[in-house]
Amino acid sequence: MYVGRLVQLGPLKREYLPQYLAWVNDPEVGRYLFPGQMRFLTSEDEEEWFDRVRKAQDQIIFAILTVEGGHLLGNCGLRNIDWKNRCASFGIFIGNKRFWGKGYGTEATRLLLRYAFEELNLHRVELEVYDFNTRAIRAYEKAGFRREGTRRQALYREGSWHDIHLMAILKEEWEANAMGQ
Repeated sequence: MYVGRLVQLGPLKREYLPQYLAWVNDPEVGRYLFPGQMRFLTSEDEEEWFDRVRKAQDQIIFAILTVEGGHLLGNCGLRNIDWKNRCASFGIFIGNKRFWGKGYGTEATRLLLRYAFEELNLHRVELEVYDFNTRAIRAYEKAGFRREGTRRQALYREGSWHDIHLMAILKEEWEANAMGQ
């Protein structure tokens, strides 16, 4: 388990699925997730997702819990892990809206990057983020991610076209950023 001041990253558990399902089906949470999703998810969808994650060789997902009280906040992880080229895609969601904008996502991101670079010996971690997700962009920048490019008007959400930004961090950038914290 990886523990910070605010959050800890722990194992993904089947018992968390009902809470995850409620969060991903909340339109306010869901607007930041799933670019192609046009329907609400079912408990069967969540069970299938959980089983895929547990069997996958190219992804690692952690539950995000508060240090104080162990409350479930969301999850984060690495997908599409390319072991040969030592890179992966990062993803995170804080489903519990009471914890939005308070540093929990930033700390979870930093803890997962520490795991990615120190334990897995990855060289690069990248992500995609929607232009309207300013809280996430700030958290990623605080963790050391740099913007590399933009997929212009690649997302149609709530009646408008939005850009999707590509951000990444290299191991040496993370090391320099971690030394300054």
